Amino acid sequence: MNNKGGNCACDCQNKDKFDLSKLDEFLDEVKDMQGSLIHILQKAQDIYGYLPREIIAYISDKTGCTQAKIYGIATFYTQFRLKPMGKNLIMLCQGTACHVSGSKDIEEAICKDLKISDGETTVDGLFTLNNVACLGCCSLAPVMMIRNKDGEETYGNLTEAKALEIINGFKMKMEQGA
Repeated sequence: MNNKGGNCACDCQNKDKFDLSKLDEFLDEVKDMQGSLIHILQKAQDIYGYLPREIIAYISDKTGCTQAKIYGIATFYTQFRLKPMGKNLIMLCQGTACHVSGSKDIEEAICKDLKISDGETTVDGLFTLNNVACLGCCSLAPVMMIRNKDGEETYGNLTEAKALEIINGFKMKMEQGA
């Protein structure tokens, strides 16, 4: 599968849709470092927002690691994403304090409203929902954080209605082009 000779024999025919210059620059920096694959994947995700299969194939070709090994690492560590994220990442805390304060009901309301499940992105690409173990805001339970290009904001003492009101506020901003 892997061809160390430089002619990619893998599925990277679509790699041209990605700017590889920043990744190539980083690959040159770490090419002689043992155990750099996780760092390479982190950098690729920083550049592209996730790990597209074309980029995994390209990394395989450039590093000599099999795609299977790269996928194994990318699926083992929860920090890596194989699908693009929405413009707004909703991180809903499911820690003990949030759980006993109703975070599962809030999750159900969000899922129903956005028509997605945990780990999924809305069809329009506006929202991704991720349940997280803890946001470290237990006194504000239940809590969610929304991260986007403008930063991140934490919302506490949530109810189902309050969570949906916040999300709908983001929807309205996006529709207005903000």
